[in-house]
Amino acid sequence: MTTKGWPVAVKDVLGRFGEDVAAAHLEGEGLILVARNWRCREGEIDIVAVDGDVLVFCEVKTRSSLAFGSPAEAVSASKLRRLKVLAARWLADSPRVWIDLRFDVVSVLRTPNGLVVDHLRAVL
Repeated sequence: MTTKGWPVAVKDVLGRFGEDVAAAHLEGEGLILVARNWRCREGEIDIVAVDGDVLVFCEVKTRSSLAFGSPAEAVSASKLRRLKVLAARWLADSPRVWIDLRFDVVSVLRTPNGLVVDHLRAVL
């Protein structure tokens, strides 16, 4: 499989699949998606959503087994620090002023028996 002439790694396909599952899950919980894969020079925010009056910055992690731990365990302290920096950049570009912010992680585990989705709220 290729995209724009470059080979696509299996992990990239799994990651995109997990982001699609996470987005559908969040919408099912009543959140309104504002952005997906928002990028700036410092990195990328997987999902930005609104939950009532709260702006939610969401990191998505997907795995196909627990061999290396749960997907949520892959969200390191350094990744959370970077997510805060990215959120500040997103807010600087936003025309709206947000008072309430939240940082969530959506863990997607794809097993032979189906999907396990875990939405961890307010991880920071």
